Amino acid sequence: MKKVLAILGLIAAIPSFAQQQDSLPNLKMENNQLEEVIIQGNRLQTPFNQVNRDIQVITQKQIEALPAKSLNEVLSFVGGVDIRQRGPFGTQTDISIDGGTSEQTLVLLNGVKMIDAQTAHNMMNIPVPLSAIDHIEVLRGAAARVYGINALTGAINIVTKKEKKSSVTATIQGGSSFKNKDEGDGSGIYGGGSAEVTGIFGSEKQSQLFSVSQSNSNGQRYNSASKSTRLFYNGNYDFNSNHSIQAMAGYARSRFGANGFYAAPGDINSEEIVESSVFSISSIHEFGNFRISPRISDRYGEDDYRYFKDDLSKGRSLHYTNALMLELNTSLKTGIGTFGFGWESRLEKINSSNIGKHDRDNHGAYAELKSSLGEKIRGTLGVYANYNTDFGWQAYPGLDLAYLLNVHWKISTSIGSSQRIPSFTDLYLDQRPGNIGNASLQPENAWSYEGNIQYKKGSLQLKTGYFYRTIADFIDWVRPDPSVPYSPINFGKNNMQGVYGRVQQDFDLGEEHTFGYQVSYNYLNPTLETSGETQSKYTLESLKHQFIAGIHYQINDFSFQLKNRWLKRELASAYNLTDVRVNYQCQDFVLFTEVTNLFDAEYKEAGAVPMPIRWFGLGVKYQWNEQ
Repeated sequence: MKKVLAILGLIAAIPSFAQQQDSLPNLKMENNQLEEVIIQGNRLQTPFNQVNRDIQVITQKQIEALPAKSLNEVLSFVGGVDIRQRGPFGTQTDISIDGGTSEQTLVLLNGVKMIDAQTAHNMMNIPVPLSAIDHIEVLRGAAARVYGINALTGAINIVTKKEKKSSVTATIQGGSSFKNKDEGDGSGIYGGGSAEVTGIFGSEKQSQLFSVSQSNSNGQRYNSASKSTRLFYNGNYDFNSNHSIQAMAGYARSRFGANGFYAAPGDINSEEIVESSVFSISSIHEFGNFRISPRISDRYGEDDYRYFKDDLSKGRSLHYTNALMLELNTSLKTGIGTFGFGWESRLEKINSSNIGKHDRDNHGAYAELKSSLGEKIRGTLGVYANYNTDFGWQAYPGLDLAYLLNVHWKISTSIGSSQRIPSFTDLYLDQRPGNIGNASLQPENAWSYEGNIQYKKGSLQLKTGYFYRTIADFIDWVRPDPSVPYSPINFGKNNMQGVYGRVQQDFDLGEEHTFGYQVSYNYLNPTLETSGETQSKYTLESLKHQFIAGIHYQINDFSFQLKNRWLKRELASAYNLTDVRVNYQCQDFVLFTEVTNLFDAEYKEAGAVPMPIRWFGLGVKYQWNEQ
């Protein structure tokens, strides 16, 4: 902790997510844009300044200012979110919220679930480059009432741009650790680069977004090279003010050396290729106070894991998954509030070399009411009823409530329940002698309770809160001794309590001259109630302490960001990461340079994979906007 205090004395904190600046917008404009963000709940849409629970929003301007080469790295700066990467440039990543597992967090793209029924390892294989993102919504706590199954500890919704004016954004960047390659991994030094282009054709009636991106890296250690391609389209057409249609399609392919990912040290020469595609078409229709929005979407995935990349005759696992999703979301404004109700169906299939061929269907019905009592009290009450062909019926109620003490202070509380259905890997994997599934598993069920208090005056924002979560039938991979394979069981009851706090403020020094700071801290205290003594594979890997802090400074066309993260996991030593980014605007171009892991910390986030040491980057972004 002394190290943290020393660093905090040198820096003031990580740039404010609610108000940080790139070199383009002024402070007041960015504040107003954030307050006007509409949280994209599938049934009920709510302005950010009216939400009744803890939701964090990261805007496009804030993303541009971060020293981040991928979506994964952007999310690593969000309090309560645990990003466990296996390399730079978006190499495979596990994501969790508030001490949960990666299987217990739901990721969505424009409201479409990115669940991979094989494994959550592939959920972040998303086809969207950073320049196509409008904002990211991070909802903490059990969220079945809002998003359905698998939002056990929270949900992350990535919302892409929809603009009425045309624009083009192109970015190219490269970087290196300037470390020589390991023996047997070629010659030269480790490094990588990426390029992306996003174009929007916009008018009063339509918005058509196209983007393409490519990243290549020869790694940060032996057999860690990666190559990723992403293609994405999102279109919106307004027939009139009451009727519109939306379409989305995307494809992502990642190929990477998987040294140390799953079975170190034997997997030193392993490789994995993951392909994902998503398609969605929906429409919105408003008839007075009634709104209806049907949607059909599909997510297809392929996973080719090669334990010996140079010998495909053995140790190869092939998985093909598909999820067809049908939804009908509606809302009705009445004198007592706004009702949301509807239905969704999810039809999942897998065909796998070591999991087998399986299918299951999931159907959910939901209803909720958003209302207020006078000018001081407002809340949302709802329930999600779920039927799964393997596990039957279950219901998940939830309540969010806020009390406005005055124009500056707000107290909020939420109570919610949720479910995580076992993946096909949990149930049917046959990967002896290392791992074997358990077809008798039951779903995890959670209750979450949270309370927080928030203060806002001008650019100063403070929030602090406490939560308690209990998960029944918690699933973990265990074994009684090293002579038998790991297998998942409903391990017992997993309890988690935590406290968090955030403060941020900006100072307008006049004439496009600003300074700001932000600090967040999260503390987690997990306990596990179980019987028997077994070797657990994943229990207690969560963050115990997460301290994120930094400063940002802007003068005219120059901006500077300094960020620091101090992280301590339950069963590992603490480590500290400091990142710097400098931007300079020259007409339609932004030149930027960054250094990540400035003090060369040695650390691991997932598996047996050492993360990159000090990494230097340089890039340029071109931005054209129709006047």
